[in-house]
Amino acid sequence: MSDYSGSRFESAKRGAGALFSGALSSLIIVVGMLVVMWAVEGVDFFLGGALDRQFGIVGWEPDGLVGIIFAPFLHGGFGHLMANSVPLLILGFLAGLRDVRKFLWASVLIIFIGGLGTWATSPGVYTVGASGLVFGYFGYILARGLFDRSLLDVAIGIGVGIAYWGILAGLLPNQQGISWQGHLFGLIGGVVAAWVLRRRRALPPARTSYPY
Repeated sequence: MSDYSGSRFESAKRGAGALFSGALSSLIIVVGMLVVMWAVEGVDFFLGGALDRQFGIVGWEPDGLVGIIFAPFLHGGFGHLMANSVPLLILGFLAGLRDVRKFLWASVLIIFIGGLGTWATSPGVYTVGASGLVFGYFGYILARGLFDRSLLDVAIGIGVGIAYWGILAGLLPNQQGISWQGHLFGLIGGVVAAWVLRRRRALPPARTSYPY
């Protein structure tokens, strides 16, 4: 009995340690992203917005494709960046809490799908900002628990859905100064990332049949 209880304690201890390590790594990555965004915005402020014009997404323009990579780290002023910073910190941390490697791949997929979708549906429009990532992490967290069938992830998803359901208003079109396309395709990118990175379950062994 003592051996069994001890093994359970050690297993729980390792699990708690892994969760703490993942939480710390997730927090460091997201804070690092925000530090880069604030530093870039500071440089862009002194350049009069030149970085936004040069490296933002410009729909239907071949040169604007470079913005798919850089646009999430650019913002149209400090007010824009401040509005994105808190939800990015919270949702990014929760998205990376369980598996940092999956979080990094999810970020890549969200940036690519969200950026490409924005470029394809916003002819001639400049788009910058991390709100696509915010919506992407929102979609990733909501879908992850369903695809992984994890009770903890489902609980996190429900909590996030209750706390942040109001951001879905950003999906409504024709809002002045708001890229609903970036929000929509960021959200789609997050759901796709949750599906692509879902936990694969082992298939049951094949049954062998014998001729009668």
